[in-house]
Amino acid sequence: MSLPPLVEPAPELTVDEVRRYSRHLIIPDVGMAGQKRLKNAKVLVVGAGGLGSPALLYLAAAGVGTLGIVEFDEVDESNLQRQIIHGQSDVGRSKAQSARDSVKEVNPYVNVVLHETRLDNDNVLEIFAGYDLILDGTDNFATRYLVNDAAVLLGKPYVWGSIYRFEGQVSVFWAEHGPNYRDLYPEPPPPGMVPSCAEGGVLGVLCASIGSIMVTEAIKLITGIGDPLLGRLMIYDALEMNYTTLKIRKDPTAEPITELIDYEAFCGTLSDEAAEAAADATISVVKLKSWLDERERGQRDFFLVDVREPNEYEINRIPGAVLIPKGEFLTGEALEKLPQDKQVVLHCKSGMRSAEALAVVKGAGLADAVHVGGGVAAWVNQIDPSQPSY
Repeated sequence: MSLPPLVEPAPELTVDEVRRYSRHLIIPDVGMAGQKRLKNAKVLVVGAGGLGSPALLYLAAAGVGTLGIVEFDEVDESNLQRQIIHGQSDVGRSKAQSARDSVKEVNPYVNVVLHETRLDNDNVLEIFAGYDLILDGTDNFATRYLVNDAAVLLGKPYVWGSIYRFEGQVSVFWAEHGPNYRDLYPEPPPPGMVPSCAEGGVLGVLCASIGSIMVTEAIKLITGIGDPLLGRLMIYDALEMNYTTLKIRKDPTAEPITELIDYEAFCGTLSDEAAEAAADATISVVKLKSWLDERERGQRDFFLVDVREPNEYEINRIPGAVLIPKGEFLTGEALEKLPQDKQVVLHCKSGMRSAEALAVVKGAGLADAVHVGGGVAAWVNQIDPSQPSY
């Protein structure tokens, strides 16, 4: 469905702006009026990571007048494989400030507004209120539902994108004209069911494919050209080089969104069983190191299990750990590999997957089993910084 332009045109373009945007101006559908609308637009990008990086660069290049950036993280070396707005010299810097500098290098006429904070119930409505359009490139379900509900309450349209390994998804949500994110995903998946990009990985260039589609949709909404992905979900499979579009309809039985909720509780980072199992059965990497030293001296014996995937195990590891992926715990296969006469100690990358595996192990009767809080990431950070992180 076609929609009227989201933004009124700016009064004029300068001579320098006409030169810069000339390739837009000679497209009849965009023209002078469309470019003035872009100049007058205020667009907020949530996250300056994998999707936010190409989105911010192309929004800036397109001539969007005001770009807001919500980002509280710092640039890590593992980001550089896909977050192209940052460079090697930015490692350790604020992502928001690094992104601002890159945007200014692409287009000095863009006004960049930084929101160096974690988006939450207390600030989301105030931040969103100053923008015409939101682009959501976050990678966690709690923030996605927060963005959706805030946009619904304020009547704002937003473009949503998601990436994982070789697949990406994009849609446009605008409750006043069509469905919202909850019509597509009424509830989040069970905790631990869908790995994050940090756990499962993502093909770096996939960010460019999905981020560019998100910007295309933003330009269409701002200028009122073409048919946006409102009421449609585009799915991209990079391995098959295939685009599939599915229709999304409003759920007539859905409860209306009238307020913001506790999104961490709604989405849940751990299942109830995992949280209960880990409550009094979590040890630190410092404690694990002392246990390993005791085992080396023959003073303690235990069975250390790494529940990550084989490709993660090749990157770094805690010495002496036996690899048994989490999936084998969920199917029950792992239980046959565990000793009955030794304490079982589990770890993963951060502690989330090992907590889920711990619930299975304790449910099988190994009451003294524990897991390592912070996982191998904490091990590398606190015990053995000579190993690479990811």
